[in-house]
Amino acid sequence: MVKQGIEIYLRIKPSKRLAGEAFKTEELDDGGQKIGFFIAHDQKDGLVNNKKELYNFKFDHIFDVDTRQDEVFERIARPVINSTLGGYNGTIFAYGQTGSGKTFTITGGPDKYSDRGIIPRTISAMFGEYARMSDTVFTTHVSYLEIYNENGYDLLDSQRDVTKLEDLPKVSLHEDGQQGVQLRGLSLNPAASEEEALNLLFLGDTNRMVAETPMNQASTRSHCIFSLYITARTAGSNMVRRAKLHLVDLAGSERVSKTGTDGTLLKEAKYINLSLHYLEQVIIALQEKATKGRSHIPYRNSMMTAVLKDSLGGNCMTTMIATMSGERPNLDESISTCRFAQRVACISNDAILNEETDPTLLIAKLRRDVEALKAELALASGQEINDGELTDEEKEQCRQRLDAYLHDKSPEATLVMADMRKIQFCYALLKGMVQQGSGGSGSSG
Repeated sequence: MVKQGIEIYLRIKPSKRLAGEAFKTEELDDGGQKIGFFIAHDQKDGLVNNKKELYNFKFDHIFDVDTRQDEVFERIARPVINSTLGGYNGTIFAYGQTGSGKTFTITGGPDKYSDRGIIPRTISAMFGEYARMSDTVFTTHVSYLEIYNENGYDLLDSQRDVTKLEDLPKVSLHEDGQQGVQLRGLSLNPAASEEEALNLLFLGDTNRMVAETPMNQASTRSHCIFSLYITARTAGSNMVRRAKLHLVDLAGSERVSKTGTDGTLLKEAKYINLSLHYLEQVIIALQEKATKGRSHIPYRNSMMTAVLKDSLGGNCMTTMIATMSGERPNLDESISTCRFAQRVACISNDAILNEETDPTLLIAKLRRDVEALKAELALASGQEINDGELTDEEKEQCRQRLDAYLHDKSPEATLVMADMRKIQFCYALLKGMVQQGSGGSGSSG
């Protein structure tokens, strides 16, 4: 078990109207960074502060307005990917005010290839690692969940024509005493290549709920969780590692009094703010669990917190990226975002290596061991002597077993036979391969 705190990062959105005199960043001796906000008492632009003028917040790293997408990925996602490939669950989630750059950071922008976000870059990196780790067999499945107005939807349904969100299959929560939260109706889609995984991402993004708001021309009006489920088997081992990686784009918080939304947008904003309020309640409860011994954590208050139960205080290595706008009208929301991040940083997760014995591989190994013992016993007792020629069927069996032996990458691989005729036949096959320089077993006799 690895006990690890949640790493927190801050990204400042580029803007031509940055209130540069109102905040500044600073390097710390321990390798982290801090951001300080100065809110003077005499400002008249709606920022009310009766208590203090200076706010300081510490982060593991702060990405300034000039940071490229690849720099964000390498700093935040690369370590989580490596942990996931090693068998540990991982989560990266973005939190911040609407229009502050969460979706751009997680998913990316549509204009340039270099604007790809964490999700597409993670997919590319994953399959790149698969190719490099040639001694391990990986299988990958993908899911894409959208939580809109506290209802879950499967974004990867391709069996029907989707004209509105309600056309998608609904996802419901069910608790299992042994396996935790189960999502019924959420499809797990196999992805055998990077292209297949990216196509699934594109399908899901096409179905997402997006609307224009006063704060953002393309505001995502829901929480979205893109998940990769990885299974890894090393050649010659009967152990299997299973891990999941959640990449989460939370809907942005917004102050209705400031945005002036109404109708559907107002209803969406209420659900968004309520679910983020429940998320904050969970964070505060986890803080109190660590400091005051609190026992109950209100994960069940919303679908989003229930889904992220492992990511917050559970079996997971979690990273948070907070996004903020540095424009003066948004400084109060930016301070709230930073304050939330400080609470998240106080949470400790207990990450466990998700490794288990694969019963199928174990049974196959035991069968091979039994066969080897029988063959050794037959040789020792002289029962291997047989008269006559091998049949065509027996020769084909020898070829198949020899071919499987030669292509087994395990150093513990064995080829045991109790029949001396079969042993001689396999020697003849091997001699033919050496003489012909062939990589296959070919035919002989």
